[in-house]
Amino acid sequence: MPLSKLQFKPGINREGTNYSNEGGWFNGDKIRFRAGYAERIGGWVRTSNDQFTGIARKMYDFVTLASANLLFIGTEQKVFLENSGTFSDITPIRSTVTLGTNPVNTSGGAGSGVITVTTQAAHGAITGDFVTFTGLTTTDGITAAQLNIEHKITSVPSTTTFTVTTAGAATSGGTAGGGSGKTAAFQINIGITTTVLGTGWGAGTWGRFTWGSSSGSLAGATLRLWAVDNFGEDLIFNVMNGEIFYWDATNGASTRAVSLTSLPGASDVPVVARKILVSDVDRHCIAFGTNPITDGTQDPMLIRFSSQESVVDWTPTATNTAGDLRLSKGSEIITALQTSRQILVWTDQSLYSMQFLGPPFTFGVSMLADNTRIAGPNTAIAVNDIVFWMGQENFYLYDGRIQAIPCTVRDYVFGDMNNQQSFKFHAGSIASQTEIWWYYCSSGSTEIDRYVVYNYGQQVWYYGTLVRTAWNDRASGLRSFPQATGTDNYLYDHENGLDDYSTGSAVAINAFVESSDFDIGDGQQFMLVNRILPDLSFSGSTAGSPAALFTVRSRDFSGDKFTVSPSDTVVRTATSPVEQYTDKIDLRARGRQISVRIENTAAGVKWRLGAPRIDVRPDGRR
Repeated sequence: MPLSKLQFKPGINREGTNYSNEGGWFNGDKIRFRAGYAERIGGWVRTSNDQFTGIARKMYDFVTLASANLLFIGTEQKVFLENSGTFSDITPIRSTVTLGTNPVNTSGGAGSGVITVTTQAAHGAITGDFVTFTGLTTTDGITAAQLNIEHKITSVPSTTTFTVTTAGAATSGGTAGGGSGKTAAFQINIGITTTVLGTGWGAGTWGRFTWGSSSGSLAGATLRLWAVDNFGEDLIFNVMNGEIFYWDATNGASTRAVSLTSLPGASDVPVVARKILVSDVDRHCIAFGTNPITDGTQDPMLIRFSSQESVVDWTPTATNTAGDLRLSKGSEIITALQTSRQILVWTDQSLYSMQFLGPPFTFGVSMLADNTRIAGPNTAIAVNDIVFWMGQENFYLYDGRIQAIPCTVRDYVFGDMNNQQSFKFHAGSIASQTEIWWYYCSSGSTEIDRYVVYNYGQQVWYYGTLVRTAWNDRASGLRSFPQATGTDNYLYDHENGLDDYSTGSAVAINAFVESSDFDIGDGQQFMLVNRILPDLSFSGSTAGSPAALFTVRSRDFSGDKFTVSPSDTVVRTATSPVEQYTDKIDLRARGRQISVRIENTAAGVKWRLGAPRIDVRPDGRR
């Protein structure tokens, strides 16, 4: 038989069996499809060698009037602003308390840096919180410089005592000192990195604990998430189901955010909210799942908005535009997302549209769909005014009407997913590649370890494995690359280079794509493959001799194990004027069904598959 062209349908298809997807791709990792052909994705590099504290769950890119391009990063422990690889801690101070007389006790004993600190009143701290001392004097060999810095609380023996570990070493131990009238500034209580109560919406959520409780609160039961938006050059943000904070850009990137209720002129500011955002068109601050004016009890279906052009005036009057709305379908608001035309609001049961109407009603809401759910608070994203989101059993888009997106990997993704950690799932985009990425936890993992991609330009799907806890596309235009965070506390520039620089040096990204089985004459005949003419581009590779491995696998029946024939490597030998590489691969693979796999295992390799030819002919079974 003449040479046959291997040209498979773009995208991964796992909705049927391997055999039923003949002519398509069945598996892959760290690859994408461009113009219908498979290629490996770009690499990632640390933005800097500085690390932030905690696991990032939210990133937000914005620009100040001074043209500083800042990146908000919210973790379960702190809040940072990143600028040129430097992280500034803007975590709000919860309270500043006066310490007792000689409040420092070197309770760890001689040679230890552990101290116990006593406050005059209840401190409200929990283990893991951060505290900064001011004015303490040298005590038992532990110097003032070692005391008057930020510390992480290691234990809380009582409501008025806590311990920290300093960098010093006590001379004798058990000595009290530090002076009198000194202070301790406590940052807001930390959250946790995972959801530990319940398995669905309403389990371990807003109604479980009393608002303001210092322990046993929502932060101690549910993954800490953040919502953030910019009000001009300033930031307004909140802990999910927690307090709202404000950061003023005029005070500088190293200045801490403050409680919104503490700003001058604050009037009936919400004390709790699931999500906060700023309506771009009309400049209202909107709190979703918030408390009514009458008390501080959270109403998970209530929406309140400030007066126009104000972050502090939330008291409705005849002369301002502050007000509220309450949704009716569902038990709680899950999230909200802004587009140029409207704000979409998801409850645990329905999807609403919220639009600016002007006086006297300011805003109005209408239900777009009932029985429409979303997987998590961060699984929706708007691109070119089209909204994409991950549901609890499918993927959807809204472009004026709601549509389920035909998905060729739906069963594969939703069949291997840890829904108990759905608050960690998040969506991101790479606009330059027309891609929407959803990161999620596989069924055997409690942390993000998988991704699935919808290429809306080509309307194809692919997936892979990667640990990324938050994502930010280069939306502002001032950042050169999409950025993401890992569990190693580093910020990464993605689509930068070809390799994995997680360790600071180049490590190969093992990318592969594998076809479904194909046969001759509907599998009635055995076939022999003895030659492949590869068609690859290594353009952009940095390795001296970039290579990709071709593997052919055969089997006699669809239920058989594969027989792997000897692999061969396609190596580029020249780049100019015409890219040259291994001219052919000689092999012997016999069976009723054949599949091919292309992969790279070395650093500095970029490959793109074209249309290889295969020499396949009918053969007997021997």
